[in-house]
This record gives sequence, structure tokens and C-alpha cells, in this order.
Amino acid sequence: MQRKYALLGGKLGHTLSPPIHQRLFELKGREFEYTLIESEPSELEGRKGELAALAGYNVTIPHKQAVIGFMDRLDDSAKRYGAVNCVDNKGGASVGYNTDCDGFLRSVRAEGGRLDGNVLLLGAGGVGRMMAIEVCLAGGRLTMAVLESFMAQTEKVREDILALVPSAQVRIVSIGNIPDEHFDTLINATPVGMYPKCDACAVTDEVIANADFVFDAIYNPKETLLIQKAKAMGKKAVGGMAMLVWQAVSAHEIWDGDSYTDEQVQAIIDEMYQKVERDFK
Repeated sequence: MQRKYALLGGKLGHTLSPPIHQRLFELKGREFEYTLIESEPSELEGRKGELAALAGYNVTIPHKQAVIGFMDRLDDSAKRYGAVNCVDNKGGASVGYNTDCDGFLRSVRAEGGRLDGNVLLLGAGGVGRMMAIEVCLAGGRLTMAVLESFMAQTEKVREDILALVPSAQVRIVSIGNIPDEHFDTLINATPVGMYPKCDACAVTDEVIANADFVFDAIYNPKETLLIQKAKAMGKKAVGGMAMLVWQAVSAHEIWDGDSYTDEQVQAIIDEMYQKVERDFK
């Protein structure tokens, strides 16, 4: 049966979602269609019927909150973050999920990273907030390092975490005043180092040296300066493409019950990095 899926978002010119999902469909011999639906917020209500006719769809900026009103039910992941990035329409109801958290957790664990130890998170807005919550749900001791101008906003994130995990150990520091101590994992959730400003690094070499494992949410370039420095010091380090592909894998598990090996997922990660190098410069 020919099913149709799509990505709903604002400006989608450089999205990698279609090639990632097409590769996942191909691996299972599924001849399903995956298209793009660009929509301004003011147009979204008029798209409701079009979206409901799909077998499922992904959601990106700026519609992750707005589509909640289209759902018949929310998965716990979507409730936790107040955002939907994956919708399943089969079974006569629209169910909203948040697979961003799956992508983060699975990409870190696939590379042997720890979230249940001492974790340093750079940035706490958007994806950083999700990462902060997941670290605390995993039992990690969390230090959020942010710019002075984001202190108040980050305090709200800390309050959200404690509402979910009352026993969580969370502290907030200035990104220029990170404690000189060992961290099991260092996570970059800031845009520092992203193409085209690839010669920037969010923290000093001393901070990187204090971490065992580095995760950078940025996927363009393939290796940010942070990752290059970490690898040069002999650290295990992984970029954001893994998170992007693993969250797509979670969507296919939801939509079609499909599963994939670590080797298959890694092959798609490598392929998408090649595409970024070729097409997005």
C-alpha cells in the first residue's frame, strides 16, 4: 500500500529529512512517499485536512507547539516537552510524539556516552532544555553553563526540571566561569561553531580536557572545532547528525514498526554528512 508522509515546517530549503526518511523506507523495501509541506503559521489551520490525510508526518520550526491542537492524543514525550515533532495518523486518530529526546539519548548511548554522571551542558534554550531534562531523568548531576543574559531563562528551565524530578541536582553557571572539575559528558547545545562560523568554540581547551565524552548538537560542519579539539585530546566525540538520524529512526518505529541495526543507522549518518559536505556549503 502506498502511504504518504511529510515534513511540516516553515522554510525547509536545507532540510535533510527527505533523504533520511527515503533511505529508511528503502532499507525495508517500502515504496512510500515523503514530501515537504511549507506553511506560514497563519496558514496552518487551513492545512489541517491535508495533514490528517497523511499516514504520518514530522514537524519542525515553527509549528511544534501549534500542531498540538490537531492531536487526538499526546504521547508522554510530547506532554513532557509541550512540543510535537512526529505524528501518527493510523488507527483513526492523530497521536503526537516527541522523538527529539529519543534521537539525543540513542545517539549518546550508541557512542558509549554517559548521562547518569557529572554532565556539563552548554546552553539551555530549545534543544538544550530537552537535553537538560533528559540528563536529570537519567540521574545525572547537571551543570548548565549559559551567557549572563540567559541566566533568568535558565532558572526557569531549572524550575521545570525540579517539577519533573524533585531530587535532581542542577546548578547554573556563567559559560565563562565553568568549574574546574571532571565531567563525564560535555554537551554543546549552543550554535557556536556552526557553519559558516566554524572557527569558534564555546569553551576553553581546559574545559574540554576535563570531559571524558563530548556531544555537539551541530551537524554542519561534520566536525566542529569543539569536536576536533576533543578528538585531538583522545576523547570520544560525536556530532549532531547522529541525533537527527536516530530521531527519524524512532519515527519509523512509530509509523511502521520497523527496526534498524546500529550499522544501518551509522551508514545513513555517514551518507548524510557526505551530502552536507557536498550540497550545503
